[in-house]
Order: sequence, then C-alpha cells, then structure tokens
Amino acid sequence: MANAEHSVRGSDAARGPATKTSAARAALWFVAAVLAIRQLVAVLRQPPGERLIDLETWIGPEGVLHVNGSLYDTDSFTGTPFAGLVLKPLTRSAEQSLGVVWTFATLLLVVGIGLVAARAVPSPASRLTQLLAAPVAISLLMLSLPVRNSFYLGQTSIIPVLLVLVGALVVRGERTSGVLIGIGAALQPTVLLFAPLLWFTGRRRAAVSSAATFAVCTALAWAAMPGDSRTYWIEHAVGAGLGSSPDSLANQSLHGALLRFGLEGPLEIALYLALAALVAWFGLRRAIRYARDGQLLLAVAVTGCVAVAVSPTTWQHQLLWVVLAVVGRVGRKVADRLLWPVFVVLAMTLPGKMLLPNMAFLDGVRDNAVLIAAVCAACVVPFLSRTDPHFRKPVPTEYATPVASRWSWVPLLPLWRRAFSRPNLLLELLAIRVGYSIYSKIRLAATASTADAEAHGRQISAMEQAIGIDVEHAINQAAAKSEWLTDFLAFYYTSFHFPVPLTILAVLYIWRPTDYRWARASLAFATLLALIGFWLYPLAPPRLMPGMGFTDLVHGPQDLTNPDFGALTAVTNQYAAMPSLHFGWSLWCGVVVVVLAPKVWMKALGLIHPLITLYVIVASANHWILDAVGGAVVVGAGFALTYVLSGRRQVLPRATAKPGAGEGAGTGTVPAARKSEDARGRSDKTVALDKAVASGKSVASDKADSPDVPDSSAGGAAEPVAPAAPK
Repeated sequence: MANAEHSVRGSDAARGPATKTSAARAALWFVAAVLAIRQLVAVLRQPPGERLIDLETWIGPEGVLHVNGSLYDTDSFTGTPFAGLVLKPLTRSAEQSLGVVWTFATLLLVVGIGLVAARAVPSPASRLTQLLAAPVAISLLMLSLPVRNSFYLGQTSIIPVLLVLVGALVVRGERTSGVLIGIGAALQPTVLLFAPLLWFTGRRRAAVSSAATFAVCTALAWAAMPGDSRTYWIEHAVGAGLGSSPDSLANQSLHGALLRFGLEGPLEIALYLALAALVAWFGLRRAIRYARDGQLLLAVAVTGCVAVAVSPTTWQHQLLWVVLAVVGRVGRKVADRLLWPVFVVLAMTLPGKMLLPNMAFLDGVRDNAVLIAAVCAACVVPFLSRTDPHFRKPVPTEYATPVASRWSWVPLLPLWRRAFSRPNLLLELLAIRVGYSIYSKIRLAATASTADAEAHGRQISAMEQAIGIDVEHAINQAAAKSEWLTDFLAFYYTSFHFPVPLTILAVLYIWRPTDYRWARASLAFATLLALIGFWLYPLAPPRLMPGMGFTDLVHGPQDLTNPDFGALTAVTNQYAAMPSLHFGWSLWCGVVVVVLAPKVWMKALGLIHPLITLYVIVASANHWILDAVGGAVVVGAGFALTYVLSGRRQVLPRATAKPGAGEGAGTGTVPAARKSEDARGRSDKTVALDKAVASGKSVASDKADSPDVPDSSAGGAAEPVAPAAPK
C-alpha cells in the first residue's frame, strides 16, 4: 500500500514538470503560428503590383524573364544566370499564382530552416531545450529582417540556405549532400565556401560533389545563355555591379562598407581583397574547429557569416546566416550567456538607428551593424567548445536572500531574484538603448489632434484655478524678464534630463549592483506608465496654448497657427505632457539618492534636483503643475510595482548557512529564518565569518562543487565561506 501510494505521488510529481513543459511548448508554437500568419497577411493584403516587388520584376507579366534580350539590360535582375534559367519556366504560370503560392512556399522554406536548425542543436542539450528549440527558431526567423524582406520582395535567398542546411545536417549520403550544396552555390556563388568546410572535416566526396555540381550548373547556364553569363561573371565581377548601388546601406559586405567609408578605385579593391582573405582564413579555420568539436550547426553558421562578409554584394535578404549564429554559446557565467544571442537578435530584427544613438561618430558602426555581427561571428566571438566544463554548466549567479515583506503575498514573482554581482554591462547598455528607442517611437506615435490637446489643456487650467495652484503664467512672465534666468532655464531643461538618471544608474551599477536592479526596474515601470498617459490624455503644454500669453523660454517663439510647430514635431510628440517625465525622472533621482546616499549633503542634493526641475518646467511654460503631479504618481507607482513584484529592496548580506540548516544551506546566502541567531538576526559565528571574508582571509568550503558557488570575480564578490563542521 505504501509502495503504491509512493508510486502515485511520484508519478504526480513527474507529471507536473511535464505538464509545464507541454504548456510552454504549446505557447511557443502558438507564438510562431501568430508570427507566420501575421507575415502572410502583411504580404497578401498588398495589391498585386506592390507585393513581391523583386519577383514581380523577374517573372511578372512585364518581367525581365519575358524579355528576349539580356537578363541584365536593366538593374532588376541580380541573380546568377543559372537562377534565371531555373526561373524562366515559371513565367507562364506566374501571373495567376505569383502572390499566394510563392508566399506560402516561402513560409514552408522558413519553417523547414527552423526545423532543421532545431534538430541540429549541439549536444549536450537538455530535453527542454530540444522540445522548445523548433518554435523558438521559427519565431526568431519570422522576426528577422532577412526573412521579412524575403517575404516582402519575393526573393529566392532562402533557398540556398535551406539547401546547405539539408545537405550539411540532414542528408547522410555524401554525394547527395554535395549536390544540394552545389545547387545552392549555383544560385548564390559564395555558398561554394562550404566546400572547404566539407573537405577539411573529412567529407571530401561531398566537397568534390558540391564543386562539380556548381561547375555543371554554371556550365549549363553558360551554354544556354552565354551573353548573360559573360555579363554576370566577367563584366560585373560575379554580379558586383548589379542591382542597387553597391555603397548603399543595403549592401552589408566588406566591399559595401569600404565604399561607404569613401574608398574607391584600386586602393579599395586591394583592401577589400585583403580583408576578405583574412576573414575567410580565420573564419573557415574556426568553422572547421567547431565542426570537429561536434557543433556542426555553428560551423555552418560561421561559414555562412564568412560568405556574408566576403561577397561583393550582400543584400539584406541574404543575411540569414547571421541569425543562425545565435546557436553558439558564449560566456562562462550565467550572467554573460545571454549577451551574444540578444545582440544577434537585436541586430537582425531592429534597424541600426535603434541600436545606437544618432551621433556622427557612430555612423560607421550603426550603418554596418549587421556586417559587424557577421565578422564577429566568423572571426572574433569566443564560442565555447563542448569540452569546456562551462559549456553545459556555466558559473551560476549568486542571488541574495530577500528580506521578508510585510504581506505574505509579496513578492508576486518570487523568481525575480536580486543578484549580488553586476549584470553584464554590454547587455545592460543594449537594453537601455533599445528600451529608450522603443519608448521614443511609442511617444512619437501617440499623436492627437490639436483641438483635443488644447481642450485637455483648458481642462487642466480650469482644475488648477479651482484648487488655486494656477501659478504657471505668473512664474513664466517673471522669468521671461531676466535674460540670465532664461538662459539658465534653457540650459537646465536640455542638459540635466538624461545625464542625471544615467549617472545615478552608473554609480549604482559600479558600487551598489543589488540596488541597481531595484532602481532600474522602478524607473522602467514609471516610464511605461507614462506612455499610457501620453496615449490616453494628449495634453498641450502652456507654451502651445493660444491666447494664454505664455512665452516658450526653451524652444523660442512658436507659430501656434501651424499645428506642426516647425521641425520639433518630427523628433518629439508636442502633446506628451501628462505626466511630466522631466519631473518624474528627476523625482526618481531624488528618491534614489535620499534612500541610498550615505552622506547628508548627498541626500540634500538629491532633494534639490527635483525642486529645481519643477521650477524649470513651469517657468519655461513646458508643463502645468498637474503634469508634475502626474509624474510623481507614475514614479510612485513604479516603486510600488517593483515592491509588489520583487519584494523589498533590502536583502540579507552574504553569509554561508550551516550544513543541514534547511533551505538555503550551502548556497552562499542566508536563509529566510535561522533559529540559532540572536535577536539581531545574525549569529556570532556568522559575524566572525563575515569579518574573515572582509579582511580577505580564506576559509575552506565544505561543498566546493555546490552549483550556487559564486564566481569570485563577479561584482567584486568575496569567496564563499563555510563554517566549521559541526561537532
């Protein structure tokens, strides 16, 4: 009976994780399906003349494949002569099925790439990873710019990628594998770089077969279309001069980057060939090493990234290899493991201007972000070998034990734990930059009519008059009479809004990493809530209210008869005034400084900044008093949400629990309750151990292989210590 009961309980316990895994997998497949349907609808809802633009110019009723002359008489066709030879038979049936059939075929190709890539995830991989890899891969592909462009333009660049993946990862026969890769090379010549990968990894028959297939297909096209073949291979140097201008931002190759930097002529060609040779040398050597290590998918992705860099022209729809490079594992710590995949996903899904600010000295990096990602994947990024002990078990993050909250239901997200160590700096900078870019776009998109914004402005003015705080006009006119005060208002308004919060975050990141996470989360929540206010209540600030006599002391006089208000409207939403984030962010700075600063004078400075900001935004006629009240409300709500979701800001200090002390023992953190501690909450032995750690003394650990032992270099953390064995 006991055994039967134990068996039932054991099966129930095993069924719980399995059920959660199935639910997660179903949710991810649902997301992938939604993204796929969204992409199909976005293409098919376009009129026939506006969808599949490139394919329409090839095989449409007026396409170049209908013309009796050369394929390259215009700049419409940029494929190889073999691609033209393959597409020509489609011209008769293209008129009726150009949209639906080709779009669904592209979808099937993308799904095939995702399934093949998921199947080739390098081992050792957990069962959960294997189950969730396919929907995650398909979702990432659907979001990536290369796939979106292929859907929109009707390009064939997905076909060579799938041929290579099937030939290298699925097909077992070497001859068949080589034939598939050779056909891919005939469609996209840089695919021929996979032949050396096959040769030096012991698949020599496949390498020879791929080269032979490429030669046969190219010769066949040359025999059928000698003039076009001569134009493509000789006159245009493997198609380098076809299509758009090679120095356009769409050409993410070394050749395109050098042209954008202003180089041209023999010097540019020589430098391009030298750089291409270096990238090919180092990239292929790395790909061969990863293939021999058992990471064949990573080897294929690295080789594809080499092809992206060295090709004379690499248009945006040909960059799918960079997305596949996300499979590589980088970083020996858990905190660093997400940096590379996040960077790849952001670079391949967002435009460069969202990754980096619009500064002149960053133009070269922003314009070549995808090329940089490809070169890094090919030659720079230190992907871990499967023999590395950190490949499967990275150094874990040391989490702090939270202090008990007043209410038992807080925190609502117990998995939201705070770490003693600092988060990855590059990952944080990417998150801050992308987050602010998204915030700016949403703020700019929250448009409203001038009439509605002015009506809300009159409502705010009437409310302030009713409660007796309508002091904006008097303060504004008094400040306008002083030239030095006007200059001060303009300087403070434009100079302190961003640097002060960023400086506080930087200081916390360096010296108070645990508090950094708390402060960052509260600021993010406040900003998100402010966006809701911008959408729901567009409000004209005092400076844009006609007939009220306000003077704009920051932006200068505004033509209120023109709803665009000059060039300023193009960069910011003029009616995003309620709540005031100028005051809200300054109040957040003040609260953080008052709570965390160790000196009284620092706390005083923290209080002064929001008070000065309040005066500046009112005196300059950029906000109403109630806007500042709204800013205070969203900041308070941000702190409250952070508390409700993650618990109190305070955490217990580092210490090592006694063996057998219950939950938390041997984890490098203090358990929530410890019966042996005195009224102050810490035992004498723990205090002595903490003093030993602070003085730099080494204390032997009784559990060196504990999965929660922190890295001594993470966030300046001291080595974990353990008390003496119990008598």
